[in-house]
Amino acid sequence: MATAATITTPTAEPLAAEAAVSPAPPPSTQVVDEPLYEVIDGQIVEKPAMGAPQVWIASILIAFLNGPAALNPLGRVVGEMLFTLDSTRKLKRRPDVAFVSYDRWPRRRPIPEGDAWDVVPDLAVEVISPSNRADEVVKKVGEYFRAGVRLVWVVYPIERLVYVYRSVTDVRILQVGDELDGGDVLAGFRRPVRDLFEEEGEGEAEAPAPPPAG
Repeated sequence: MATAATITTPTAEPLAAEAAVSPAPPPSTQVVDEPLYEVIDGQIVEKPAMGAPQVWIASILIAFLNGPAALNPLGRVVGEMLFTLDSTRKLKRRPDVAFVSYDRWPRRRPIPEGDAWDVVPDLAVEVISPSNRADEVVKKVGEYFRAGVRLVWVVYPIERLVYVYRSVTDVRILQVGDELDGGDVLAGFRRPVRDLFEEEGEGEAEAPAPPPAG
C-alpha cells in the first residue's frame, strides 16, 4: 500500500502545512490475478489467458469428466494445473484440462506442495484461443506424448471441432453430430460433441486436415 507524502513549503504556517497533508487512500480491495506460466527448457514463459468462450468450454469439460471419474472412480480431473513433464529438460506444461488416473497417482496419496504436480497426466486437453499459434499447438501435442500422456484432445471452439490424438500420428477429427469418448483412458465416458459447444442442431463444420505433430 502506498504511503501519503507530506507537502510543506518554506513559508507555510504549521497549521497550513498540516492541512496540506494528503490523506492516505483506503486499502485497495481489487484482486489482481497472477499470470499463469509454463516452463520450457528452464525458462518461465507466460501463458496467454484464455478468452471467455474458451474458459467456459474448459469448465464444461471438467464438469463432464468429473462425472465418470468420480463414479468409477478412475482419477482426478483438474483445470490449468502445472505438470512436470520432463525434469531433465526442465519442461513444465499447463494444459487447460487434465485427467490423472489413480494408477499414476494413488487416490490416498496427497498432492505435494510446490508450483507443479510431478506426474504426467493420462489425458491433456487444450482449448484453442485466437492467440494460440498452430506450431506451438503441434509442439505441445508432441511433448505430451513424448512425456507419456496417453490421450490428447485439442478443442477448436470457433470451428466447433475436437481433434482426438491417440498418438502424434493417430488423430480423429470430431464434429458436431459426433460423439466424444474416453477410450481406454476414461472408460465409460461418452458425450455428444454438440453438448460441449451447447449446440442443438445437426450442423457440421468442414474439418481442415489435421496438422502433423512431433
